[in-house]
Formats: sequence, C-alpha cells, structure tokens
Amino acid sequence: MAGKAVEKRRQAGVRTVDPRDEPSAEWGWHGEFPKASRIAGWFTVFGLLVMLIGNHENNTENVWLIGLAVGLAGLLLMDIRKQRLSWRR
Repeated sequence: MAGKAVEKRRQAGVRTVDPRDEPSAEWGWHGEFPKASRIAGWFTVFGLLVMLIGNHENNTENVWLIGLAVGLAGLLLMDIRKQRLSWRR
C-alpha cells in the first residue's frame, strides 16, 4: 500500500507540457522572463510620464497618460509584494 502512495506522489510531481498546448515545448526551454518583464513595465511607466511633456491642447491626454501610468505602477508594485511574500504562504 505504501509503495503505491509513493509511486503516485512521484508521478504527481512530474509535470510535462503538452506540445499541442505549447509548441515551444518540442524544441527547447519553456518559461518566463520575470525580471525583464518588470524592467519593461517600469520603462513603460517612465515613457508614459515622459509623454506628458508636449503641446497638448486638452488635458484629456494627460488624464489618460497619468491614469495608465499609475495603474501599471500599481500592478508592478503588487507583483513585487506578491514576490516578497510568496515564500510565506
């Protein structure tokens, strides 16, 4: 009985990626770039705020730029918090 439980646990621990779901699994590494994504996110926030400098006739553009920058910065900060607290859960 214990042998079956151990074998079941070993099989559950092995995760395979189905090539039909993710074609890149056939030819190599399949993963994410979390550090590069965060850097790109902060660069985007900076770029949105730099776009405030200009000859805007109306403040509608400014509201959208600031709103998108604040929203993206909020998501990035939540991601940082989630990353710091993930080992505690």
